[in-house]
Amino acid sequence: MPKSRVRLSILDQSPVIEGSSVADALAATVDLAQMADELGYHRYWCAEHHGSLALANPAPEIMVARLAAATKRIRVGSGGIMLPYYSPWKVAEQFLLLEALFPGRIDLGLGRAPGGDQRTARAVAGGQPASEQFPAQVALLAALLADNLPENHPYRELAMQPRTGSKPEIWMLGSSDFGGGLAAQLGLNFCFAHFINAQDGEAVSRQYREQFQPGYEQKPHAAVALFVICADTEQEAADLSAAVDLRRLYQAYGHNAPIPGVATAKSMQYSPRDQAIIDSERPRSIIGTPERVAERVQALKDGFVADEIVVLTVAASYKARQRSVQLLAESDLH
Repeated sequence: MPKSRVRLSILDQSPVIEGSSVADALAATVDLAQMADELGYHRYWCAEHHGSLALANPAPEIMVARLAAATKRIRVGSGGIMLPYYSPWKVAEQFLLLEALFPGRIDLGLGRAPGGDQRTARAVAGGQPASEQFPAQVALLAALLADNLPENHPYRELAMQPRTGSKPEIWMLGSSDFGGGLAAQLGLNFCFAHFINAQDGEAVSRQYREQFQPGYEQKPHAAVALFVICADTEQEAADLSAAVDLRRLYQAYGHNAPIPGVATAKSMQYSPRDQAIIDSERPRSIIGTPERVAERVQALKDGFVADEIVVLTVAASYKARQRSVQLLAESDLH
């Protein structure tokens, strides 16, 4: 059983690691979810990405069903559904069905990012994603799930199915004050993506709590999502960190490739420009031995006044990722 008393959860991007297949990546996601369930993690979220050779899951709603069926206790959800691509009605149907199949275990995390490059985003949306309509889409989706449409709404008399008496949790996922403000306005849970933006998150989370208005939820509930890798030794942590550095460099240069392994990363020689990019990206990651990681995670939890921590672990091997999840669960977080 874990020693940690912090409510820990996982965000999984289903990474395709160098030398592995998409099938390997998806199988590793199932394995990690089952491990997280046994270790006492609270939630397991699946991210949505399109057109990336490094990330295998473009349809979290499908993976949520697979993971919920493969686990026993842990909450499972999207981290998140990129709503500008989709009809709020269809998303409501999907997640009400998931809630009917796995009552009390389903989370619906929402985002507005494209989850890929702009050309791919247009292909997914069948045109330009309607990101400017996002606040209205979220409000409609929450009303549909809560069966709380206004009297004069054109959908008021339509039958939304399946209705079972329970509903999924809704989480607004964001890396700026836009997401926090919208979550506060609509009465939603909020998770700040520190792994995307290592600046200003504490202020955004405080503002969310201060401005929260009861709506879908009656009180604020906040999490912070962190990129975390725990390793048994400092040397292993340094090796895994080198692979993360190269992955971030790939992203900066638009290089579409699987997650690099340690050997590839250690063979690289970087230009001053490359090193400057790597240095600028490192604050978004927490990588080290369990003691060092726990200290940093605890400080961020306290600074964010977060109710829970969501960890994203994209390591250079699936074994290293599993070990990181185990070590974090056994750490002295409180």
